[in-house]
Amino acid sequence: MDTIVLFIGIILVAAILQTSTGFGFSIMATPFLLLIFEPREAIQINLVLSLVISFALISKIRKDIDLGILKRFVIGSAAGLPVGISLFLLLDMTLLKLSISVIILVLTVLLMLKFRVKKTNNRDFTIGGLSGMLTTSIGMPGPPILLYFSGTDTKKETLRATTLGFYLFIYAMSLIVQVIFAGTNKIVWTSSGLALPILLIGMFVGQKLFKRINQKTFRIFTYIILLFTGVYLFYESWKW
Repeated sequence: MDTIVLFIGIILVAAILQTSTGFGFSIMATPFLLLIFEPREAIQINLVLSLVISFALISKIRKDIDLGILKRFVIGSAAGLPVGISLFLLLDMTLLKLSISVIILVLTVLLMLKFRVKKTNNRDFTIGGLSGMLTTSIGMPGPPILLYFSGTDTKKETLRATTLGFYLFIYAMSLIVQVIFAGTNKIVWTSSGLALPILLIGMFVGQKLFKRINQKTFRIFTYIILLFTGVYLFYESWKW
């Protein structure tokens, strides 16, 4: 019973966060799903549910998508996907998580100190590649994009729409790569199916919250999510 309640809570909170900000489902859900499931199962459940959210929301917000950046993210991610699955299958995940956590924490602190970057085509490609790599390795495409958009002061509407548009591609491709190279099982698909009603409730609440969040509050949410991700990954790396 405790496991079921925890699962429902994880999906509900993560869905609200994803819908209200355009990011956060993977960042919030994956760490806690790892408390219940094996790594492969947790990552694949996250990919399935994130894909459902992206499909459900994209038609309502597609007018806010920056198509140029989206296209460059997609092209860049094509190079990152095979790198990520190789890391997942071959490397020590503890070392990978530790490295990513340090990078996220350092960059988040820089953002909080008002460090800003300028958008360029090459940087768009690079961020797409890093996001693709993280999706197939640890199931978290969000941190590179979130850091990049925050550092360039992107409007919250553009951030949410462009990120969700990119997620449609990256989650679908990553799920295919994961299933082919890491395999899958019944638990992944049964758990994903059971989570759908909770996901819909979270999406409804998240849509209502988005209309009430101003740009300043949105940025604070961003920093909190990034700090949480960095601290969690750091803790996971060292607790063993």
